[in-house]
Amino acid sequence: MALYEHVFLARQDLSQAQVDTLAAQATEIVEKGDGKVTKTETWGLKNLAYKIDRNRKAHFVMLNIEAPGAVVQELERQNRLSEDVLRWITIRVDEHEDGPSVMMRKNDRERKRRDREED
Repeated sequence: MALYEHVFLARQDLSQAQVDTLAAQATEIVEKGDGKVTKTETWGLKNLAYKIDRNRKAHFVMLNIEAPGAVVQELERQNRLSEDVLRWITIRVDEHEDGPSVMMRKNDRERKRRDREED
């Protein structure tokens, strides 16, 4: 099966529980199509470079997917229908990254830097 990284941006006015529900729905779509989600990361609420549908911020979520191409097409179709998803991108990769993604490592570095500055 092919390996994919799927990142979607959810509206800023959603709660974290609603964002988690969107990620769970995406996982369910993949699993119905005989695929599997190997990792789910919520990157948090981040500023956007420009407004998208009157949103200045968005919740970022990444899924590592192992599934056939038809499953990815269905996942993207469901994203297109959802009013809560602003943008998404799916990229085919040769292998999934072990451990936390670059975005999660960046958040850890920033958190450590803030802690040092407070001391």
